[in-house]
Amino acid sequence: MSTPLPPEFQRDLAFAIEAARAAGARSLAVRATNRWTGDALADVADQGADGFLQGLVRGRYPDDGILSEETADTRARLEKSRVWIIDPLDGTREYSQLRDDWAVHVALTIDGKCALAAVALPSKGPTIFGVTLPGLVRAGMEEGSATGARALARGDSPSGDPPRIAVSRSHTPAWTRRFAETMGAELVQAGSVGNKVGLCLLGEADLYVHRKQLKEWDTCAPETVARALGWTVCKLRGEEHVYNRPNPMNDELVVCRPAWRQRVLEGLVAAGALE
Repeated sequence: MSTPLPPEFQRDLAFAIEAARAAGARSLAVRATNRWTGDALADVADQGADGFLQGLVRGRYPDDGILSEETADTRARLEKSRVWIIDPLDGTREYSQLRDDWAVHVALTIDGKCALAAVALPSKGPTIFGVTLPGLVRAGMEEGSATGARALARGDSPSGDPPRIAVSRSHTPAWTRRFAETMGAELVQAGSVGNKVGLCLLGEADLYVHRKQLKEWDTCAPETVARALGWTVCKLRGEEHVYNRPNPMNDELVVCRPAWRQRVLEGLVAAGALE
């Protein structure tokens, strides 16, 4: 039986879940108006969701730091122990194309480490959440009205046969296909970092590897929920991520089951992903 969350972290987790869900619902409502298309649609929803989340965080946690994709960054957050890292609309291209593979990320870091987070998949329904605080690790999912009950895939669950690698729809470099051949795997093309990690956690993919222009707001919330479910998350050479750094660039991401970690890292080297 897991140790109950202290009340302050219960409040933090409930806040992250509700904030991600509410921001996602607002973006769905913007899309349903049919007033905008293409880049304009993405811009309106992204800015609106960011302003909404900024207001929620600053109203509830005025002493915490914030790092968001859509708001000008300042060094003030570097002096904070608690920093919220948010992506109000992860997968703007997919959102504007009326696809379902986009997400909303709300994560709390403490002293540069993942603490708790929620990843909402508004068009698909579920919001996946997790806590990675020492001794308090747990994860779960709140289903949306568009979906029925389902189980989350933990890090010790069986892989597909053949394994499935979640990759970007818009950028699939040559090393990705070489890596898939090395692993004897199939490619599952999809958008949004949060959505692709979600494919793994919902049992629809087994690996996710990426190496191009990610930022902390792309990876923090997905990493947190994946770790809470017992998945390995690291860089392409196996190093750990550190959050709330002066430069939030976070190019490399590997999400896989712990049993596959060494094979995946060796496969990335063989495929030329580190060159």
